[in-house]
Amino acid sequence: MVRWKRAGFLLMLDIVFANLAFIGAMLIRFESVSIQQWQFYISAFVPYTVIRLLSNYFFGIYRRAWRYASIDEVLAIVGAVSVGSIFSVMLCLFWYGALPPRSIVVLDWFLNIALLGGSRFAWRVIAPHTSGLAHAQQKRAFKNVLIIGAGDGGVLVARELRNHYGTRVRLVGFVDDDPAKQNQSILGFPVLGPKEEIPDLVEQYGVDEIIISMPSVPRRVIREIVAVAQETGRTVKILPGVFDLIDGNVTVNKIREVQIEDLLGRDPVKVDIAGMSGYIADHVVLVTGAGGSIGSELCRQIVALKPQTLLLLDNCENNMYEIEMELKAKSDVPLVALVKDIRDRGAIEAIFSKYKPQVVFHAAAHKHVPLMEQNPEESIKNNVYGTYQVAWAAHRHKTERFVLVSTDKAVNPTSVMGASKRIAEMIIQYLDTISSTTYVAVRFGNVLGSRGSVIPLFRKQILAGGPVTITHEKMIRYFMTIPEAVQLILQAGALATSGEIFVLDMGEPVAIMDLAMTLIRLSGLQPYIDIDIKVTGMRPGEKLYEELLTDEEGVNATTHERIFVAKPSCLNKALLHETITAFEQGPRVALPTNQATTAAFIQSFLPDFVVVTNADEDSLDDASDDSTRWPEDEAAATSLGEYGWNV
Repeated sequence: MVRWKRAGFLLMLDIVFANLAFIGAMLIRFESVSIQQWQFYISAFVPYTVIRLLSNYFFGIYRRAWRYASIDEVLAIVGAVSVGSIFSVMLCLFWYGALPPRSIVVLDWFLNIALLGGSRFAWRVIAPHTSGLAHAQQKRAFKNVLIIGAGDGGVLVARELRNHYGTRVRLVGFVDDDPAKQNQSILGFPVLGPKEEIPDLVEQYGVDEIIISMPSVPRRVIREIVAVAQETGRTVKILPGVFDLIDGNVTVNKIREVQIEDLLGRDPVKVDIAGMSGYIADHVVLVTGAGGSIGSELCRQIVALKPQTLLLLDNCENNMYEIEMELKAKSDVPLVALVKDIRDRGAIEAIFSKYKPQVVFHAAAHKHVPLMEQNPEESIKNNVYGTYQVAWAAHRHKTERFVLVSTDKAVNPTSVMGASKRIAEMIIQYLDTISSTTYVAVRFGNVLGSRGSVIPLFRKQILAGGPVTITHEKMIRYFMTIPEAVQLILQAGALATSGEIFVLDMGEPVAIMDLAMTLIRLSGLQPYIDIDIKVTGMRPGEKLYEELLTDEEGVNATTHERIFVAKPSCLNKALLHETITAFEQGPRVALPTNQATTAAFIQSFLPDFVVVTNADEDSLDDASDDSTRWPEDEAAATSLGEYGWNV
């Protein structure tokens, strides 16, 4: 009913405006209108009015939300009036056999645009204020808002705040470092200064909320601005992601609290979609560990590339159910859910025999470092033997490509988990030399939001009131987002040729102490005042910092700016052949069963690896004696802890 009333009101308004424009054109042209001219107008009233209304209708004038009018609406008005004028002239020519004076046509066209456009844009100006008055009548207090960024994002956010909140929000202005924008006015709001003046501006204008609207700037700049804004003690929010600007797709519900992903995530990855889709589209693809953090994101991105069939393999039925339901809801790609164990030779063989996967992404792994230190034999069974079973099946069934998801902990490993992943890398490198299947591995560090990440733990500890626990005040780690890591895994798969170990550019390392303090501040609390931080001592298998390459490997560039390839290192082919032969006899023969046999197994591949026994665990707190977990000297350790760069 409201819609029909609105349409009826606009129709009546346009009837009046169209005829006022025609009469005005005659009065301006002739100054005094003769009886014959009035008779002409009266006879043409109905067809002229119908032409104007129909033209408006076909240009969507009655279907537009005029409170959000922009240049598109201006073009629609000009188009509707112009077409209406053309058909009006044709009416005169065919109905009356004569053309009207050209000055009448031009004046009528101009006045129609002025009246039709003026009425619509008057509503655009009035509507936000009427909405604001209604809210004000509900006695809702307004808050002062400062927008950081006077570019496209900032302008769209300012417009959205004005249109949605009215007088509940008072936009005091913008902050922007661009000298050309200083002392300028945007949408009637001033650009007050650069980011260094944020604290003074907050005090001067009584700012309650700061909105960072710079979705396309580097994350380094976002971190700097967040640090400055948080020092003011005001609420800090952010407009995340450059994609929110596409087609003006910015709404106030996308403006949210700053999250750690906004600070640690890096600039968008440019990937070769054609290259990625070339080896996945119309292929049967298998993802192991499909219910895990990396595996599930692999599945999400793979279905977008339209494989022939996607095989999801995981030994956890709950994880499998969740990802299967999610993918079915948003894609029509055929899915096969396989609740299997990668160590089960018969199950893996049956899968490869039946479905003949052409591409395999092997993400299934035990990856929790302290847990694997307590259960070292399980790490070997799953990460080494399980990887072998899937990789060997790929060889037997002539799979085209096998991609192992590895870790930076495989480099100079000090943990059983890292050692198991390094041995898994060696196995697939060896298989690449004897198989028609292309085998590759991809190494990267910690991913934000994964189940093994420290960030969910910190958040739980903050919600519980603290303390936040870190194992060493100088520990640093690399971080990237899960979607970014998976994009680069898929891209590395496209670059694969023969047994490479691809290394992802992890960006700048982050001090874990700084990470803990940032998370506390993002929660609106103060470190050591509201939430304490406790150093607990390094756990078994941990490193102070992670590496991405062994001393022997070095690195070569690839065609992608964020993917590098480790130079081939010498493989002990005799040992690998012996191991595979033993694996073929079954796990009871080949696999370790306790800590001692696990140590012997690992050291046969990695002679320098030191297994931390239970008796050694107490010595981990004295990290200066643990050369495998520390930089070579104290000065290097201090530099790493303070700056977090140049690992």
